Amino acid sequence: MSACVPARNDHSSRSPSPSRALEFKRPHSPPPPPHGGRFRVSGKDLSASITVFLIAVPMSLGLAVAMDAPLAAGLVSAAIGGIVAGLLGGTPLQVSGPSAGLTVVTAELIQIYGWRTTCAITVGAGLLQILLGSLRAARSALAVSPAIVHGTLAGIGVAIALAQLHIVLGGAPQSTALDNALSLPSHMAQADPAAPFVGALTIMLLVVWPRMPGRIGVTLGRIPAALSAVVIATAVATVATPGIARVDLPSWHSHALPELPQGPVAALATAVFTVMLVASLESLLAAVSVDKLAADRSTATPKDGSAPPAPVKRSDLDRELRAQGAANAVAGLAGGLPVSGGAVRSSANVRAGAESRASTVLHGVWVLLAALLLVTALEQIPLAALAALVMVVGIQMVNFAHIRKVHRHREFLVYGATISGVLLAGVLEGVGIGIVVAVAVALHRLAHTRITVTEQDGRYAVTARGQLTFLAVPRLSRLLEKLPQGVDAVVELDGSFMDHAAYETIQDWYTAQTALGGRIEFTGRSGGRIAEPASAAHSCCRPWTPWRNHHCHDRPDDTSQPTPLPASHLASKAAAAPGSTSGHRHGGHRLLNGLSSFQRTTAPLVREELARLAAEGQRPSQLFLTCADSRLVTSMITASGPGDLFTVRNVGNLVPPPGAGGTTSNDDSVAAAIEYAVDVLEVESITICGHSGCGAMQALLGATPETPRTPLWRWLRHGLPSLERMRSRHHSWARIAGRLPTDAVEQLCLTNVVQQLEHLRAHDSVARRLAAGTLQLHGMYFHVGEAQAYLLTEDASSGTGPDEVFVRVAPGAVWGAEPGTEALHMTPGATVDA
Repeated sequence: MSACVPARNDHSSRSPSPSRALEFKRPHSPPPPPHGGRFRVSGKDLSASITVFLIAVPMSLGLAVAMDAPLAAGLVSAAIGGIVAGLLGGTPLQVSGPSAGLTVVTAELIQIYGWRTTCAITVGAGLLQILLGSLRAARSALAVSPAIVHGTLAGIGVAIALAQLHIVLGGAPQSTALDNALSLPSHMAQADPAAPFVGALTIMLLVVWPRMPGRIGVTLGRIPAALSAVVIATAVATVATPGIARVDLPSWHSHALPELPQGPVAALATAVFTVMLVASLESLLAAVSVDKLAADRSTATPKDGSAPPAPVKRSDLDRELRAQGAANAVAGLAGGLPVSGGAVRSSANVRAGAESRASTVLHGVWVLLAALLLVTALEQIPLAALAALVMVVGIQMVNFAHIRKVHRHREFLVYGATISGVLLAGVLEGVGIGIVVAVAVALHRLAHTRITVTEQDGRYAVTARGQLTFLAVPRLSRLLEKLPQGVDAVVELDGSFMDHAAYETIQDWYTAQTALGGRIEFTGRSGGRIAEPASAAHSCCRPWTPWRNHHCHDRPDDTSQPTPLPASHLASKAAAAPGSTSGHRHGGHRLLNGLSSFQRTTAPLVREELARLAAEGQRPSQLFLTCADSRLVTSMITASGPGDLFTVRNVGNLVPPPGAGGTTSNDDSVAAAIEYAVDVLEVESITICGHSGCGAMQALLGATPETPRTPLWRWLRHGLPSLERMRSRHHSWARIAGRLPTDAVEQLCLTNVVQQLEHLRAHDSVARRLAAGTLQLHGMYFHVGEAQAYLLTEDASSGTGPDEVFVRVAPGAVWGAEPGTEALHMTPGATVDA
């Protein structure tokens, strides 16, 4: 049994009531504050801090080499980023240190202004970050097009890789990415074999280390690849190439501190803004990524069966921006490199099991101690190994997943222009070029609309590609007027925007054509029909809107329907006249309005499909047995339509077990529906669906020996086995993966689904089909308040698994399989993802 399942009290002398025995803390409530506000460190935080420290040391030295900065400055930034940003930051699990994204910018600043002025620029950038964070501008920074942001980082990554390749070849990088690319052939021809050998070995280890198979791979995979590659390359270089260039850490007595900037004010201000912009974007993007990693981790049960980590509070981006500014200001004053949140370090921190900001702060402490105590060991590292490490980091900044996403959204031109601008002109110039191209592309899409008309067998197809604005109205009107009167046409609108001028043009043409007997159908790009515009259909209402919120039915200007009386008036009428049917008229009014809305808006769209079903008969693929609760709309939560589900609903989604002789005394209706679905309709699967806040389960928990034996209670007796199962010590606890039940009602709702599946398997028709392998059973739980579905794991649904675990169904999930094929198998703790 998983360790996150609550332990049972085995003292026979006590018999606590189910409601008291099942009083659980809400799983998503915030943890209690530490006693006395002390800084608490867990074992997982300590372990994660060591893992991140082992990654941060070689990476910090490598980035310092790449920027041509003092090597000690990389360690200073790593320590300050961990301690200062870790203590003050709004993303507890994010690890800050020397900024990979600022490698090119910082190297250029050092060449132009020198190291000490660059430190002063870093201080200025940090103060600007603090100001912007105080103005709550962090979210605005993320409003920049992702194509520009990722293009900027990718361009910086390519520039880093080109520069570090020269060091791997034993040479020195040039001042620009273009010069590095042009001078690469000559450096390759003159390369000394020692440095390329060490660099190639480092790159090979970085690639192969995380991918080693078998138990050896699992064991060695616990050691960070960056640490392993640098240590092995250092050991090999010590034996094979003793004369290779190595790390040279100067004495701390000669450590350079900042000086007052000297140079043109405009150029210095531009430099401060550039450092602030890149560092902020890199940190904020990393914070968003850490949020996603932490959320994914908290929804999955660890493989070792231990309890999943507690959910981590979502990032406060403005606080994170202020913390990054404070870290940069302190780093600049201490003679360190610019600081930002790093995706590599942060993801390693999350995957290592960090639970709080303690791991980030401790990693900074370990770096500080290493800088003071391990100077001799660090000076054995070859520069070629550090350059290879940073080169791989630069290559990884060109993310192919981002490229595919940008291409899918037709923004590759913006992405490519940004990369080119960064490589050819510089970071700030590249961002500016990307913004200009993005605006130009947006204007082109807004202004350019392609409208075509084709004719086949007397039916016309009008296709409008792009946004329909007033600029396209003349061409649109000219083409529509050429169509014959009373035409049969399909209008395909492939765009996300239509302004008022275009809408009126199409609406006037549609009205004129239909008045002359024309048949006009509007579709989207996929061919699906488009309903009437929101202004006509009253956007406050949707097909799933409850009647009491259908304000469009109660419009005072709608003279075709009677205006409903206020609730207070109905109440007074009912009080004044006992037996009055005013309330029933109100309910009938709502029902009539719903029927009228269906006939007006939905019936025309489904009439053809219902006519087909009427002619062919029903052939549902599933029997869906669920509760009669009015909040449970089966067609909505299953995205099903007419003919898909054979639905049986009752109070408590109960399946009475077969009685003597294979029948259920006085409760044959459910058994009859099961027999008809399985033997006559030959459904392929049966799903039993429970839900949160079930009134039937609450009634079972609150029942006493004095409860009157009404018809409702006689029906609910079929839920007593579920109550006994929940109290029993012979069954595992039904639960949701990643958390405990919130209370006794949810515990019984989950247990009831499992117990009713057992009742279902006892029916003869179901047992025969299960034995033949032509029927599948599924358990489902729907949380009404969260609008979230959970599915019982495959083994538990079939009755063969020991754990009764419901897993969350994610958007895009794939579930089930055709009979005779292998169904998707879910394990406890898994999320159902496509």
